[in-house]
Amino acid sequence: MPPSALADSTPAATSPATAPVPDALHPDSPEIAAITALRRDIHAHPELGFEEVRTSELVAQKLAEWGIPVHRGLGRTGVVGTLRGTGGTSGRTLALRADMDALPLQEFNTFAHASRHPGRMHACGHDGHTAILLATAQYLAGHRDFDGTLYLVFQPAEEGGGGARVMVEEGLFERFPAEAVFGLHNWPGMAAGHMAVSSGPVMASSNEFRITVRGKGSHAAMPHLGIDPVPIACQMVQAFQNIVSRNKKPLDAGVISVTMVHAGDATNIVPDSCVLEGTVRTFSLEVLDLLEARMRTVAEHTCAAFDAQCEFVFDRNYPPTVNDAAAADFLRGVVADVIGPDRLQEQEPTMGAEDFSYMLQARPGAYAFLSNGDGSHRDAGHGMGPCMLHNPSYDFNDALIPIGARCWVQLVQKWFSTPSPLQNMDKK
Repeated sequence: MPPSALADSTPAATSPATAPVPDALHPDSPEIAAITALRRDIHAHPELGFEEVRTSELVAQKLAEWGIPVHRGLGRTGVVGTLRGTGGTSGRTLALRADMDALPLQEFNTFAHASRHPGRMHACGHDGHTAILLATAQYLAGHRDFDGTLYLVFQPAEEGGGGARVMVEEGLFERFPAEAVFGLHNWPGMAAGHMAVSSGPVMASSNEFRITVRGKGSHAAMPHLGIDPVPIACQMVQAFQNIVSRNKKPLDAGVISVTMVHAGDATNIVPDSCVLEGTVRTFSLEVLDLLEARMRTVAEHTCAAFDAQCEFVFDRNYPPTVNDAAAADFLRGVVADVIGPDRLQEQEPTMGAEDFSYMLQARPGAYAFLSNGDGSHRDAGHGMGPCMLHNPSYDFNDALIPIGARCWVQLVQKWFSTPSPLQNMDKK
């Protein structure tokens, strides 16, 4: 559906408690129409992590066009705009982040803005996140009625590349010293126009393991002449679930999933080795430390008990995404003002992962979910599957662009008009 299709049902149109909608951020405004067209252009030209050359060029050109100084090259294809308000020289700062990369996925949609590059598509809505931050930048560039400096962070390679980590390691917050950083992600399934913000863990750590059990091959009719790695691996898989149910506190969330088992290539031969691979998810580093240590002990000792050798590899990818309590409360207040408290929800933590976690390790802040709806917004020509993230029939809901931009604009204005907002929230 076009952006205007949601206009009459948003709180701005129905609830006097919500903030008025600025003309340039109204769903029917020419500014939002232009940003919507830009979002669809990005969708049609998806680029994978650290390859976002065209996208970053488009972002940089737009920021420069609006009079916003641009820094390029952090994280290879990252873009950071510096937008200064006209309210004085308070020295206050804030950062907003959007990710830009697509997924290595073949799109099933056939509408006009479907991917033009086989095997690549914006199946996670990063095109929409970029559009929301651009709409925010455009509006604030023309209405610099705040006292401080806003950093607009367009990040590459969220989808497994750790672009946020790379930007932080390359000095993001030293060059652009934000007091806090905020981000959002579209979230299919909830009613379009709702948002969810909570304190504490909202997304999990993402980790992978590879365990090789090395035994001794033999004929399957004479297994006593070898060391069979398959039953050893099977015992290991069962024991891992005891770690989850018996070693960690029941109230601490943690998942160990063995998702791949590789062994042998003939029915009458005991293989030399068996490989287990999978993922571990937790909401805290303490639980992650526990699970990794116990898995290693179980794997090595189970192999030793049967005279097999063990190779244990555990790779930590993204840490948990943990919202600062004061920052989350501040953002909840903003969201309630913009869309109405009846459309503000608590975030249900998900075991999915997000590399915005690296930015939240470096600075206080919060990460919100902006509901994408049930998929009924999609143009004719969409695939038959649901409009869920990482689905080849997915498409971002353009009606969310003005909603997300209004939230960011209100956040900026309220942030710079509130003395030390995080400290003040801590005292409440």
